[in-house]
Amino acid sequence: MTHPTGGDLLVAVLRDAGVDTVFGVVSVHNLPLVEAVSRHLRFVPVRHEASAVNAADGYARAGGGLGCALTSTGTGAGNAAGSLVEALAAGTSVLHVTGQVELAHLGSGRGFIHETKDQLGMLTAVSAAAHTITDVAAAEAVLRGAVRDALASGPVSVEWPIDLQYFPHPATSPGAAPVVAPPAPDADAVAEAAALLAQAQRPLIWAGGGAARAGTPLRALVERLGAGLLTSNSGRGAVPEDHPLCVGNYAASPTGQELLDEADLLLSIGTHFRSNETRDYRLRLPGTHIQVDRDPAAPGRAYPVKLGVVADAAAFLAAVLDRVPPREGSDWRERVASARSSARARQREGLGAHAELADAVRAVLPARAPIARDVTIASSAWGNRLLPIYDPRDNVFPRGGGIGQGLGMGIGAALARPEVPTLVMAGDGGLAVHLGELLTLAQERPWLVLMVFNDRGYGVLRNMQDAHGGPRAGVDLATPDFAGLAAAVGLPHLRIDGPASARPVLRTAVERSGPVLVEVDLAAYGPMPAPFTPPVHVPTPEDVARRLS
Repeated sequence: MTHPTGGDLLVAVLRDAGVDTVFGVVSVHNLPLVEAVSRHLRFVPVRHEASAVNAADGYARAGGGLGCALTSTGTGAGNAAGSLVEALAAGTSVLHVTGQVELAHLGSGRGFIHETKDQLGMLTAVSAAAHTITDVAAAEAVLRGAVRDALASGPVSVEWPIDLQYFPHPATSPGAAPVVAPPAPDADAVAEAAALLAQAQRPLIWAGGGAARAGTPLRALVERLGAGLLTSNSGRGAVPEDHPLCVGNYAASPTGQELLDEADLLLSIGTHFRSNETRDYRLRLPGTHIQVDRDPAAPGRAYPVKLGVVADAAAFLAAVLDRVPPREGSDWRERVASARSSARARQREGLGAHAELADAVRAVLPARAPIARDVTIASSAWGNRLLPIYDPRDNVFPRGGGIGQGLGMGIGAALARPEVPTLVMAGDGGLAVHLGELLTLAQERPWLVLMVFNDRGYGVLRNMQDAHGGPRAGVDLATPDFAGLAAAVGLPHLRIDGPASARPVLRTAVERSGPVLVEVDLAAYGPMPAPFTPPVHVPTPEDVARRLS
């Protein structure tokens, strides 16, 4: 095109939002957008629309700002939907721009190429908000509003009819995306919470993803109260996990339950108490429970509360800090520190030689390096707890539990933070879901170490079936020769064949300063002393009989 198009408007809006890299799949229904982004920004051509959203998601999490994905309409937008579910679960700031059929045919049901029934309804279901650009004059306002809302609430989708994309769209409102300040928390609620905190002798704080960006006041409150800090997986790194009062993501462990039983108050901030982090809600909490969340429906939804506060985590913590006097030395600090050590020691016993993998990763990576963990045994068994995280921007994982998203997230994280290596932890089964992204990795050449944990199948589900004594079904998979696969796409391949080789192999991989596939032969490690099974309740025959009676 020789004149400015909608793509140039999109570039202007993205630049104002601090975005320099966009992920997507080119199509006849987004061509002007892709062409403009390629001229002015970095366009990364991933091999599947789901990976475009995953990569934008990882870019936003690791970079702390906005990520952007471009897809086609119809099937392309549908392919992106599952990854939008993940971004929605995590509240990640993703702008998803998808094409749409020509405006004159929109909603006609004529079977126009790439047309689908109620695409906007589908996108509304999997996004925090979804919009359609219906005329050129409104395009800029729609896009800038979508950026604002994505930064505040999570993924926003915008569908853009292809004919309107080709029209000139001069940008008239340049400037950085506005930051919407959260409302101040209710003063009476803050005063009541502060009074309860001041009275508590054995307080615990549970920080979820809603507290991830409130690390400074959170740490100050932890230290002022001498409180133990538990986290959900999403809240990891809000306070660095080497802090002596940070017990971490161990609430559902035996040590965590012991500590919760001894505590006389729990302050939970920005956590939804997911089933897999509460043993299907069988975890016991203290009777005095203060729950803080931006969602008005969250307090009391999973567990009873003495006080529910609807507020932004950072605003609440800053307000309550002014009202809580510092508590000097107490036995509770020592008890928390003991629980912190005990939880990790117990876990290491259950991991056996596999614990050395966590040690090797932490010894070789810089303290501040993104770690993208797909759903696999290594991630679930030690990556989500034992492997220390020091900043929430380094904690990249599929919060919704979907398998196969880790590599796309890792590519996005690596391009957001090119000055440090990014580690991706993936299983052989999960990697196969989006194996094509190995080509994206080979083409874009980010500083990324892809650790593939090869147990020749879906190890988590295999362990689950074995634990319940049933036959294996669907868990044993054909696995490629990873050395040959890496060679075919032009990636270096290294292999960890036991505990002794983990550190030197990972060190060599990181020192290459580019993409490397590191295969971990789990057969060489042997089984864990306590094989990992997911914390999912499986009904027994007795349970079923009771339900039917």
